[in-house]
Amino acid sequence: MQESISLCLRGGEPQAQDFGGIESKFALRTVKEPDEDTCYLVPGQEDTVAKCNFNHTSKTFVVIHGWTVTGMYESWIPKLVYALYKREPESNVIVVDWLRRAQQHYPVSAAYAQQVGEDIATFVDWMEEQFNYQLDNLHLLGYSLGAHAAGIAGSLTKTKINRITGLDPAGPNFEYAEANTRLSPDDAGFVDVLHTYTRGSPDRSIGIQKPVGHIDIYPNGGGFQPGCNLGETIRLLAERGFGDVDQLVKCSHERSIHLFIDSLLYEESPSLAYRCSTKETFEKGLCLSCRKNRCNSLGYNINKVRTKRSTKMYLKTRSQMPYKVFHYQVKIHFFGKLNVTKTNQPFLLSLYGTLDESENIAFILPEISTNKTASFLIYTEVNIGDLLMLKLQWENDSIFSWSNWWINPEFRIQRVRVKAGETQKKLVFCSRDGISHLKKGKEAVVFVRCTDKFMNV
Repeated sequence: MQESISLCLRGGEPQAQDFGGIESKFALRTVKEPDEDTCYLVPGQEDTVAKCNFNHTSKTFVVIHGWTVTGMYESWIPKLVYALYKREPESNVIVVDWLRRAQQHYPVSAAYAQQVGEDIATFVDWMEEQFNYQLDNLHLLGYSLGAHAAGIAGSLTKTKINRITGLDPAGPNFEYAEANTRLSPDDAGFVDVLHTYTRGSPDRSIGIQKPVGHIDIYPNGGGFQPGCNLGETIRLLAERGFGDVDQLVKCSHERSIHLFIDSLLYEESPSLAYRCSTKETFEKGLCLSCRKNRCNSLGYNINKVRTKRSTKMYLKTRSQMPYKVFHYQVKIHFFGKLNVTKTNQPFLLSLYGTLDESENIAFILPEISTNKTASFLIYTEVNIGDLLMLKLQWENDSIFSWSNWWINPEFRIQRVRVKAGETQKKLVFCSRDGISHLKKGKEAVVFVRCTDKFMNV
């Protein structure tokens, strides 16, 4: 990039600014060619802003890629550019090209995130000072290493950037890093983060595990995403060939991007995330509350709630777009004549509603005991509407189970309580027989919406 000099006003005195050290490139992509860098905004060269038809009064999205093995743009970039323009047709979508630095050995590229952040900050300051561009309209979206470059940029700009979205920020070299060298809540007016691949020990996790934003969302617990298992990878390889092999390897890491794209394309049905202290508590269905900002939309339309401490949120998703599911907390009180305790028991639950049904949802209860209440999370991929009826079946551990040869355990159930996360409705279901006898390996027991008749049983 050629060296250029610009006059900037600092403290009332004109001062020459050198942009020659900027190596990152800033391509303003278009809705007609979302996959091509056809026009570059060059800091210090004012005419490039006019040539690229930059819209000075619209929102601007700055997309920052991460580490790359191939030294080429990844296939998600044009998909995200297209989705941003579809949602905000008058906006500017800028893709930051730092491919040369990003294709080094990972530790080298990770160290370059600092300089990339500095480049972006210099570019943003120039746009603000030279063209009076309002940073309230600026939204940085950084993936993996790009998320930390976005954070560094936000910490260096003279005026605070409106929003930074971290898409599974990189873990190695950053999990234990100081806040000023990685993404942190101080880097923008609002920082939201999606964590989708946080497996393994903290120093080896592909995605950063600790919260680094105002709101940190961990889809499916944040460790592994549906559809990214080995069997699914083999199936997709058979269908698509090896052209997408790099994408399949990074399936969970890159899911963060596709979840954000989903939020742009499916505005009418956003995925809801729920505030919870741990993923284990969330799995018990104990966090499906929307009171006092306890739930929020994932992605573009997130409610920008800022708290002193990072807010951790969880949700389940489908394996493919649209990713939205419907969450339910189910509470069952087990009682009986004999004291029985069973661990890791397999069940099937079927839900029937006014719009649809979802049958044979498999789940495991870690422990069930006589005279104790179990709470667990269930989710459906379809919107069943208002819940009318449910069936519960206690499965055998296997086709032939020695544990059931001598004795067939039984629990009695009178009512099932259900809370729907998306509607916040609480419902009580009663056994059609007054009391249901749930036996292992036998037929399902049925519960219907309670009436006064059933409630008095």
